[in-house]
Amino acid sequence: MIDKARSFPLTLLLAGAVAIAAAMLAFNARPGKHAAAEATTSYIVQADSALLAREAVDAVGGRVTGELGIIRSQAALLTDEQYRELKNDAAVTLYDNASVQTAGAGVPDGYAAALTGAYQLHDEGVTGASVTVAVLDSGIWSNDAGMKYKLAGGVRTIVKQDAVAGMSGGKTDDLLGHGTHIASIIASSRISDSDDVHGIAPDASLVSVKAFNAAGFGSYATVISGLDWILANKDVHDIRVVNMSFSATARSHYWDDPLNQAVMAAWQAGIVVVASAGNNGPDAMTIGVPGNLPYVITVGAMTDNYTPQDGSDDVLASFSAAGPTHEGFVKPEIVAPGGHIIGLMEHKKQSIPKEHPEFGTEDNRLYLMSGTSQSAAVVSGIVALLLDAQPGLNPDQVKCKLMASAQPAVDGNGDLAYSVFQQGAGMVNAYRAVHSMELQIPDCANRGLDVSADLAGDLHFGGRANKNPDGSYYLMGMDGYMWTDGYMWTNGYVWTDGFMWTDGFMWTDGYLWTDGTVGANGYLWTDGFIWTDGYLWTDGFVWTDAYLWSNGYLWSNTYSETMSVSGYVPQE
Repeated sequence: MIDKARSFPLTLLLAGAVAIAAAMLAFNARPGKHAAAEATTSYIVQADSALLAREAVDAVGGRVTGELGIIRSQAALLTDEQYRELKNDAAVTLYDNASVQTAGAGVPDGYAAALTGAYQLHDEGVTGASVTVAVLDSGIWSNDAGMKYKLAGGVRTIVKQDAVAGMSGGKTDDLLGHGTHIASIIASSRISDSDDVHGIAPDASLVSVKAFNAAGFGSYATVISGLDWILANKDVHDIRVVNMSFSATARSHYWDDPLNQAVMAAWQAGIVVVASAGNNGPDAMTIGVPGNLPYVITVGAMTDNYTPQDGSDDVLASFSAAGPTHEGFVKPEIVAPGGHIIGLMEHKKQSIPKEHPEFGTEDNRLYLMSGTSQSAAVVSGIVALLLDAQPGLNPDQVKCKLMASAQPAVDGNGDLAYSVFQQGAGMVNAYRAVHSMELQIPDCANRGLDVSADLAGDLHFGGRANKNPDGSYYLMGMDGYMWTDGYMWTNGYVWTDGFMWTDGFMWTDGYLWTDGTVGANGYLWTDGFIWTDGYLWTDGFVWTDAYLWSNGYLWSNTYSETMSVSGYVPQE
C-alpha cells in the first residue's frame, strides 16, 4: 500500500532536483574516449534489440550511459557528428533525451491532502465519486489530463457555464488561472512522483460557472446569476457543494446583502456553500461577503512553514482574515492548508502564471499559490468526500461534522494558540469528520438559526461575540477567548486533538436580531442603540437603522461595484 502520509516541500524537492540535475549534467558532460572535449547531448538510441543499439553507439564512438531494455534502447551521449552518423542509419531510431527528461521532471506532492487526512479516505475508496462540486470562479481550463480524467478511470464530468456572458454561451475557458487552480485542488487526479494524488476528491464531478473575467473581477450581478443557474440545475447535475473563493467588502447586515441572500437560498436548498475568509487579515473583523454569512462554511488559512511532516511549526497564515462578523458570529469556522498549495494552471495562456512565473514548475502545468481561496478549495474537496461517504447529510450537519472533528492549534501548555476568531474550531480533518463515532448524530452548528425565516425577512440573527473597552473581543455567556494583538505569527503551534469547546459549540448558536428584543445576557439588539455599557461594536461603527456609518460613508444598498476573487498574496 502506498504510504499517503508522505509529503515533501516543493522548494526542497526542486532544490534537490536541481542538485541532481547538476550532478547528472556534470557526469554526462564527460567526453567519450573518441569525443575529446567536444560537447555531447543525451539521446535515446533504439534498434531491434538493446544489444544492437549498443553496437550502433559504439560504432560511431558515442558513450552509452544506460540500458533501456524495455524499449530495445540505450541512453547515450553523442556529439553532433555522431548524431548525424546514426541519423543516417536506417536500423536506428533516435529520440531527444532532453525533451523526455523535461516532460517527466518533477511532479511534486500535493501535501494538502496528506495534512487533512484525505489520503486515508482515498485508501478506503472514498474519493468523491458520487458528488458534483460547483466552482463559481473564473472558469476552468480542463485540457490537462488531471482534470479530464478521474483517478478511478473514465472521463470526468465537467459542465461549463459563463455568467459573464449572461449564461448564454460565451468563452468558458479560464484566462486568469484562479478558477483552474481552485478546481484542481478540489478534484485533480494528477499523480506526484511519490504516487500521491493532488486533488482532495479526485473522482468528483465538476460544474464550472465563470463569473470573473481574465483580470479576476466580476460583479454582484454575474455572481448572483451564476448562483441562480446552479440552484436551478442542482438536481440535473446533482450539485451538492459550491466553492466560493472570493470576497467583497461587507456593506450592510448579512441579510440585507443581495449576494448573501442568493447564498442563503442555496443553503436552504441543500447545497453546502464553502467560502474563503478573505486575504485581508490578520486584523479582527476583516471577514468579507459571503464569508460573513452564518449559512456558509467560512475557511481561514494555515501554512506548514514548508515542513509538512513537522506539525510543530505550523502557523496561521498572516493574511488569513479574522472575525467576528458585524453581527457577532465567530468566523472562520475552520482553517485548512492555504500556503504554497500546488494546483494546475495553463502557464502560456493564463494571466496569473504570466505575471508571476516564479511560482510555476518545470512542466508548465503546475503552479504554487497561497490564499484563503486555496484553503476553501481544500475544504470543498473534503465536503465532497464526506458527502460521498454519508450522502444523507444536510448542510448544517456537514458544517457540524467538520467543526466537531477539527483540531485547534494549541501552545505548549495546551491552551489555544489562536482565538476562535482566528482559527474557528481549528484545522479541518477529513478522516475524523467521516469516522469519529461521536459525530454520528451531528447537531452542533447553526442551532437557533432559521434560514427560511431569515430569507423571508421575518427573523434575523446575531452571534455571541462582543467587544471589551480595551479592544479585545469575547464571547457572551461562556468562557470565551480574547482577541488581542499579541500573537506572534512566526511562532509554531501544534494542531492537536484534545481541546473541548464549551457546551458543544455554543458559539455557533444564533440569537434573534429583532427590534426591542433582549438577546443573550441582557444585551439589547435594537435599532438606534449601540451595545450596552457604552461599548462600540468596533471602532467607528454604530448600529443605526440597519446601516452603518464607517469613516464618514453611509453603508447603503448599492452593490453595483465590482468584486474580485481573493487577491494575490505572497507565498507562505
